[in-house]
Amino acid sequence: ANRGEIACRVMKTCRKMGIKTVAVHSDVDANAVHVKMADEAVCVGPAPTNRSYLNMDAIMDAIRITGAQAVHPGYGFLSENKEFAKRLAAEDVVFVGPDTHAIHAMGDKIESKLLAKAAKVNVIPGFDGVVEVSYPVMIKASAGGGGKGMRIAWNDDETREGFRLSSQEAASSFGDDRLLIEKFVDNPRHIEIQVLADKHGNALWLNERECSIQRRNQKVVEEAPSTFLDPDTRRAMGEQAVQLAKAVKYSSAGTVEFLVDSKKNFYFLEMNTRLQVEHPITECITGLDLVQQMIRIAKGFPLVHRQEDIPINGWAIESRVYAEDPYKSFGLPSIGRLSQYQEPISLPNVRVDSGIQEGSDISIYYDPMISKLVTYGATRAEALQKMEDALDHYVIRGVTHNIPLLREIITNPRFISGDITTNFLPEEYPEGFTGHRLTPEGRRELLATAAALYISAQLRSQRFMGNLSNSVVFDIVMNTFFLLFQVEVDGGSVEVSGEWNLASALLPLSINGNPRVLQCLSRDATGQITLQYLGTQFKLRVLSRLAAKLTGHMPEKVPEDTSSILRSPMPGSVVAVSVKPGDMVAEGQEICVIEAMKMQNSLIAARAAKVKSVHCKAGETVGEGDLLVELE
Repeated sequence: ANRGEIACRVMKTCRKMGIKTVAVHSDVDANAVHVKMADEAVCVGPAPTNRSYLNMDAIMDAIRITGAQAVHPGYGFLSENKEFAKRLAAEDVVFVGPDTHAIHAMGDKIESKLLAKAAKVNVIPGFDGVVEVSYPVMIKASAGGGGKGMRIAWNDDETREGFRLSSQEAASSFGDDRLLIEKFVDNPRHIEIQVLADKHGNALWLNERECSIQRRNQKVVEEAPSTFLDPDTRRAMGEQAVQLAKAVKYSSAGTVEFLVDSKKNFYFLEMNTRLQVEHPITECITGLDLVQQMIRIAKGFPLVHRQEDIPINGWAIESRVYAEDPYKSFGLPSIGRLSQYQEPISLPNVRVDSGIQEGSDISIYYDPMISKLVTYGATRAEALQKMEDALDHYVIRGVTHNIPLLREIITNPRFISGDITTNFLPEEYPEGFTGHRLTPEGRRELLATAAALYISAQLRSQRFMGNLSNSVVFDIVMNTFFLLFQVEVDGGSVEVSGEWNLASALLPLSINGNPRVLQCLSRDATGQITLQYLGTQFKLRVLSRLAAKLTGHMPEKVPEDTSSILRSPMPGSVVAVSVKPGDMVAEGQEICVIEAMKMQNSLIAARAAKVKSVHCKAGETVGEGDLLVELE
């Protein structure tokens, strides 16, 4: 899953325990990091998941060929598939996870609600038989997870559309199109409890993770512990999570997810019978290696820890770094090759879990997550400061990424105060995310830095041309020289200094005495400079007086009239086209549905008009910006 990120994570622990590993991969992942990291690797089919990572026959063959004794399913794909677990058991191969009974019981959202109710776990009022609930309601894929096949509906029309899109997503992601409907808890927090249970009836809860920062029901930023829970609520949630685990005879690591309202009432949401994406933050605050625990449990060892041994040491935060454009619906997938890639692992207390490297391709076939960036500190403030530094030091070129959004979230005053719900993003950015908003001081800093960068580049050119004044000290070997600039901007003075290594991806500078790390993403001969400053990319232009005067005579490019055309907002495949030439469409009417990385997106008409031409058909693959439909 996620380009082998979790496979790499499992392999690190296996290596520590002296266990040999086999990677399975699709043909497009033949050069993936997890394939190189494993002791052996087996190709299980072509890129589409149903022919490779979901192809049980091919995976069973790989197990037989290599003589593997156990399978760690990671997350996603077959990690919660009871049929797969059953087939492994039939061949005496250990599934590093719970047994088929627990997977079946918890994997079906309808059945799991009934079991939770019977185990005296608080549940949301809703669907167990025919129950009338008022809007809003949550429509969910019964076999789902990871936000796939999930929609909120506020009226009958939204329920009908949500039912159609969710059942299609559920069928394509899980091979099961059953849905359930339950009351949607308004303004909730999403808080989950990590549990660990062995085959001897022992079970522990390993504290909570706060996962309220989400877009499209998928988590973006997680932290452990939560700022909201007091020790009593934490204990009550932990004990109910353990009750549920014991009720289904659970053994392995698992997660019980809850919705928590403003009065600290909590309701069971679902149980994930696998390792969670965000498990590293629990590892940071407890000191436990969850993968090692899973392997020990699978081998039949009892737990060595007791409940009172489980600490909360410090604070950990995880940012999910995605190949996504955060300016489109808080993140629509982006594809491409990582032309430059540098993780901030040289910084203290920073952990990066990834399965990619420089040169890796981010394709349309799998989840768009690049990595999980985790920072740890003695306090929450320390962990947040480290996250800010880590995001500034993270170099990703070749794909659009969500670092601008991540940095804005963790520096947002409301987030810093801990006042968050699952509606945080739409509430904070009702018009959509637009990047960092510059203060007058920030604008001066940015302009001054661009000017200083332009001049230092000019000085470097002169140096190599041999025409350099004696006033600059530099070191030719290092291609770096220390310069201090005093820049007058908008009536204010800005001091910018640093080692101006123009070949480096990072520009560590001092601006008015404050340390800042910028990235120069591009520079050209016309004076165009793109800088990443406080996480967001800004396009600037530095010109000489003469050039600035002459630009006034340049013709301006007329922007395209986007109300008459529909272009694909992302790369993907066309699932359905609802119109044909000559049809009349109303404003907001669905024109087509595009699927990218297992999420279905309904594209609508911007205005009422007649369809002039249709340039796509169901089953076709389209790129970002491709013309789909023209209106008259």
